[in-house]
Amino acid sequence: MRQAMIFAAGMGTRLKPLTDHMPKALVEVGGITLLERVIRNLMAAGTERIVINVHHFADMIEQFLADNHNFGADIRISDERSGLLETGGGLKHAARLFDNNDTILIHNVDILSNVDLGAFYRKGTEHEAVLMVSQRKTKRYLLFDDDMRLRGWTNIETGEVKSPFGHISPGDYHMYAFSGIHTFSPHLLSKMDSYPDKFGIMDFYLKECATSDIRGYVKDDLMLMDVGKAETIDNAKDFLDRLTK
Repeated sequence: MRQAMIFAAGMGTRLKPLTDHMPKALVEVGGITLLERVIRNLMAAGTERIVINVHHFADMIEQFLADNHNFGADIRISDERSGLLETGGGLKHAARLFDNNDTILIHNVDILSNVDLGAFYRKGTEHEAVLMVSQRKTKRYLLFDDDMRLRGWTNIETGEVKSPFGHISPGDYHMYAFSGIHTFSPHLLSKMDSYPDKFGIMDFYLKECATSDIRGYVKDDLMLMDVGKAETIDNAKDFLDRLTK
């Protein structure tokens, strides 16, 4: 795997009061920060370059990386101090830091999982974007056809449906939950030129799936925890123990 991006610029509002004094990326689970865990997992998968976007307590993240000598990795900072750009805008802003010839693996900083990142990256090189999904229980689902091409999104609680194909029925599609881990071809970056500075990556996927090869990849044995909420911190260490068994 040649390059990856860690989304680490978020305000971490769901982790308050911890994030009143530090960025979400530096919250510790089992004595190790979320950021270090993702960096080391990416490096173990063979990543050569890691781009990290920063906003909330950006100086603390940069100092943490400097104190640890970037963990021996080629780490580049995409600075969003002047304004949080959300996931899509963050990727667009960081475009100059990537090699335009290689797929980018994107990983949320607050995700713990049993994903083999190297194997998933190789799968991702076959399409313009591949989203790791599973059959987890949630309110919001992505909709895929039989070939696992992305076709839309639905909120089963509100009944809202989004799709570039007009009115569609969620019951006609396979419904999966997104993991926060995906691959992205740099060739898609040019399609972001018409987007504003600030936008969500999922909004981009849901619009561009009409003309781009955006797929889902189902990991049936996925073990995943979103450590984005304060109440999950206490359970995260037990989750990590289960991952290593």
